[in-house]
Order: sequence, then C-alpha cells, then structure tokens
Amino acid sequence: MFSTELDAMEKSSLFAGCHFDRKRFAKDFAKFELLKKAKNPPDMVVEASESVDGCTVGKKRKRKSASSEGFRVFKKPELEEISKSNDKKSSASEAEEKKERNRQIEQAALLRKKYGIHIAGQTVPSPLQNFEELRLRYRCRLYLMRNLEKLGFSEPTPIQRQAIPVLLSGRECFACAPTGSGKTLAFVLPILMKLKRASRDGTRAIIICPTKELAVQTTRECKKLAKGRKFFIRLMTRALSRCADFEKMPCDILVSTPLRLQKSLVKRKLDLSRVEYLVLDESDKLFELGFMEQIDSVVKACSNPRIVRCLFSATLPESVEELARTIMHDAIRIIVGRKNCASDLIKQRLVFAGSEEGKLLALRQTFAHSLNPPILVFVQSKERAIELYKELENLNVRAGVIHADLTETERENAVNGFREGKTWVLIATDVIARGMDFKVVNCVINYDFPESATTYIHRIGRTGRAARKGEAVTLYTEADVPLLRNIANLMVASGCEVPSWILALPKLRGKKHRPQREHISTLPEDQAIIKSGKKRVPRK
Repeated sequence: MFSTELDAMEKSSLFAGCHFDRKRFAKDFAKFELLKKAKNPPDMVVEASESVDGCTVGKKRKRKSASSEGFRVFKKPELEEISKSNDKKSSASEAEEKKERNRQIEQAALLRKKYGIHIAGQTVPSPLQNFEELRLRYRCRLYLMRNLEKLGFSEPTPIQRQAIPVLLSGRECFACAPTGSGKTLAFVLPILMKLKRASRDGTRAIIICPTKELAVQTTRECKKLAKGRKFFIRLMTRALSRCADFEKMPCDILVSTPLRLQKSLVKRKLDLSRVEYLVLDESDKLFELGFMEQIDSVVKACSNPRIVRCLFSATLPESVEELARTIMHDAIRIIVGRKNCASDLIKQRLVFAGSEEGKLLALRQTFAHSLNPPILVFVQSKERAIELYKELENLNVRAGVIHADLTETERENAVNGFREGKTWVLIATDVIARGMDFKVVNCVINYDFPESATTYIHRIGRTGRAARKGEAVTLYTEADVPLLRNIANLMVASGCEVPSWILALPKLRGKKHRPQREHISTLPEDQAIIKSGKKRVPRK
C-alpha cells in the first residue's frame, strides 16, 4: 500500500521530484491543500517549469477565458498607435524643415555668387534680395522705407545685401567693398533700425572717420536717412569737443575723428559705456600708426559687453585684419569682388610725361582740347597743390584747392563749391582721397603718382561711383617707374590694358613712394623766359 501511495505521489505534479510521507504529515498536508486552493483559483493552472534546489517549482499561468478577451493588460493601446503616427508626422516635418533650410542655403549661395560676395564665418545670415525684405524679415519701420525710396535707393548694392543682415543679427564684421559701393548706408541703416527711437540715456552709437570732411559727409547722410524721427545725431566739431557738457547732452549717434573723440574722453568726461555700435569707417587708415593710440583708447572706453563692432573700407590689408580680430568676437568677413581692387567701372590710363615740365604741359593740353568737368586733380603735397592752383588760374580754368592747412570753413567751402558746380577742377591732396562721395566726377587725374597701391585705389575711387562710369588718368615720370608695376597690376585686375613691358618690371614692396619733386611753375613758360632773360631753371 505504501508503495501504491508513493507511486501516486511521484505521479502527482505537485510532488514531482520529491519524496513526501503523506501519512506522517497529514495535518500539514491538509493545510497545504487549503493554501493551494486559495492561491490557485479555478481560472489558473499550475505547470511544472522550473527546478530550484532539486525541487520542481510550479509556475502559474492564467487560463484564457471569454470574459478576459475584452481587456488585455499587455495589449498595445490605441494611444501608442497615435504616438507612432505623431512620430511619423514630426519626422516628416523635420525632414521638410531640413529641406527648406538647405534650399535657403543654396539660394543664399547663388545670390552671393551672382553679386560677387565672399564670406567667412559661422552661421552667416542670408543676403537681402531687395529692400522690401527688410520689412518682411526685420520689420523695418515705414519711415526708413520711405526715406530709402526718396533718396533713390531702389536696389541694395552687394555690400548692403550682406552687411545689413549681418549687423541686424547682432554679429560683428569687417567688410571690404569697392569705392562708391554704398558702404555708408550698409552700417547707418541697421544702426537706425536697432536704435528704434531717440533716447536721453547717453551715446548709443559711435562712427569714427579718418578726416573731418568724411565725418561731415557721414553726419549728413545719417540725418537724411533718419528724417521723420527725432534722433540726436551729432558731429564732433571743435566747439563741441571743447565746451559741450556730454553728461547732459542727449546723443544717439556721434560721428567724429579719432583725435577729437579721444580729447573729449579725457577732458570732457565723455561716457561711452552705453555704446551699442562702434563703426570704424576707412578702417585701414584708422589702424595706421598715427591713429592707433587714439583708436585703442576709444575701443577701451566702449565697455558695453553687448557692443557690436564693425570695420568698413575699400582696402583691407592682412595686417589690418589681424588687428581687427584682436578687438572683435566671432566676426564675419565680407569681401565684395576682388579684395583691394579698383572698380571695373573706371577706365584707367597711364600717361608717360617724361618730367615735371612734361606733366604740366600734358595737363594744359588736356584742358585745352577736352575739358570735361567736374575733374579732381591729386598732388603729393599742399605746397604743390597751391602751385598748381596758381598755374590753372592763369589758364582761366575755374579751379579750387583743398589741403590740410586750410581752415574748416575754407575746406567746407571748397568741397561745397565743387559739389554745386561752381568749381570745375578741384586740386587736392590725399585729404579727400578717402570716402568723399561726389555725385558726379567725370575724371580723376593723378598729377603726382600715388605713394602706394592703396592710395591709388582710394584716389580713383572718387569717380565711377553709384554704377556710373568714370575715367582715371595717371601721369608718371622716370622717378615713378619703381611703383609702376604695383599700379599696373591693379589696372589689369580691373580689366584695363597695360603694356607688357610694365608688367615685367619688379614690384616695390613695403615702401611708400614719395620722391623729391621739382616745384611746379607758377608762371606760364613764355612769361618766365621774358622775366628771367633765360630758360627757367627748376627749383629743387
């Protein structure tokens, strides 16, 4: 009997693998049976599946029933299906956004290629397609749009297309574009857009120019563009730098030369800690040794951590770029056309005059046969400017002269007379070679050979502005041959023809060309002979 019970116990799934004396442990067995029934309701079955410590342990498995079909705990709900659908939609929208970004990048690249815009920097904003985009992308005020139209700005120039979005996005930049390409508007317009309205909380924008004439011109252009809003736009004159109380004087935009601004910082306690924009116009000139100390003091005084600095010029040497990067953060580099190159709208010619007397003779013949005013004539020094002015007076040419020794009033009168057409020929030193914008200059004559290729670019850049064609004639003598190759290279880069023998000459590197020249005759040659009784001997 014991063996029969033992066989039954061995066959039982509950005691499989164990030897259990049911008779001896009858009471405990009864309790175990009750506990088993409590733990295993009718819809649960027990199956042997695991063996632990030599004993097979039962694993519960829920029996399927018709009532459980309506709700399954582990079935994926409809929310998961909705989530999957949303994921698909979001991935599709992300793909569409990426496609749109790539399309915009491609469009921006094509636009830059079309207008010869070259950039360097991270995340550069797309260039403008037209001025209407200013209103759509940047919410430009209507008064500015009206002023642009009144001033005749129908389409942005290449430098304006790229520099304006860069400055509006709060990025610093240094930009190089040909003369007459609209660089002033490229920095004045975004400044006015960002300042929004007039304020009495101190100076908010500084524009530094290398010459007084350029500072006056920039102030005038600022006021034209800001017409319709009461911005406080001020020019740092001599009287203002000496007497103004800058703590009480409201000023939104201050235009100045470096020296006057530095003196005002020291003597008049000008506070520049709230300046939001610092513009260095004709920056390569401002980074020369004569201005470096003054510029350094201004940069230090502009202590606003959110300040945006920008540099603009028609020429941007590598040395200036390196200095610029020391004061700028994450700046974008913008180059329009070929770097350090003259405008291709200017027809350039080299004329060999042989000697100083030959230059004067060539100028007389030019004016006698084809005087096409207004004409700018550049000379090497103020003494030579005065001498040539007296010479042209004897030819009954309506000439004017401008140089550094004249008073501010005399210089303004000379420039205004040339603008108004009262003066046909303006004789000048390099004091107005940079930045000065005359609406129409038909011809620039380099009576004295420029001292460097940079000076040449800025001199002839007074013509061929605002999409108008111009002409530049450069007279040279034997003394000017050392720099001839440098100028010839610029002419070739602009599409002008140059004799092959000039291109074979060696280049002059690292030196300025300022030869000692003979004085210009202040009397016609025949009168000089009668007065002296012999041929005129040039004074040295």
